[in-house]
Amino acid sequence: MRHINGLYTQYFNRTYKSDGPLFRGRYKSIIVEQDRYLLELVCYIHRNPLRAGLTKRLEDYRWTSHKAYLSESNQWNWLHKEFVLSMLEENKNKQKQSYLEFMKKEESDTLKTIYEKSTLPLFLGARDFIDDIRHKYSGKTMRKEMPQSREMAIDKIDVEHAVVKYYKLEVEDLLKSRRGNYNEARNVAIYLMRKHTGTKLRDIGIHFGMNNYSSVGSVITRTKQEMVKNRNLRQRVQEVEKLLA
Repeated sequence: MRHINGLYTQYFNRTYKSDGPLFRGRYKSIIVEQDRYLLELVCYIHRNPLRAGLTKRLEDYRWTSHKAYLSESNQWNWLHKEFVLSMLEENKNKQKQSYLEFMKKEESDTLKTIYEKSTLPLFLGARDFIDDIRHKYSGKTMRKEMPQSREMAIDKIDVEHAVVKYYKLEVEDLLKSRRGNYNEARNVAIYLMRKHTGTKLRDIGIHFGMNNYSSVGSVITRTKQEMVKNRNLRQRVQEVEKLLA
């Protein structure tokens, strides 16, 4: 995909006398456990234009493969849609209708969880499946070019839950910010979120309701400095990290 993206960007820039990157960010793939999670992912991708307000009807939006799943045209022969359709209905004559009904159904808890995240998770599956992947690849990274801190399967929600569990708080307590009041758990969460997920400072700031990313950077710097001076704090942070392992 990286090669294809690069070639197409070169073609586009030459054709339209443009310059610079064409796609936002790297191509991303995730590990999906079972068929039902794959179906949820198809639903997520195809329904994104609706949630983004880009169209009122999926049938009118041309920049997804949704229309291809309803078409018999040869122009879609390159798309391997049979596998997904067969998961919904074995009878080929009923596959289109089954697909339409699936796309119109009420959003599942899995789909809602995906939408709540600012980025797609690295894994999609049951908790046992994710824990098994963590165990097998603990300490390893998905790709060489990714920062070492972005360990497999750890995302912002994982960090949040680990901090809440260790400090015996509610998530709401973690997200509260009161001027002049020191909130160690909140600061630790921000520090670990940056360290273990590689989340951008801006996105961390949005998550915690902070006005600008420079404030996030200040919290991270102060937490690092305090950990050097305060052995007890350093030990508490390490205990939280054990919950992420």
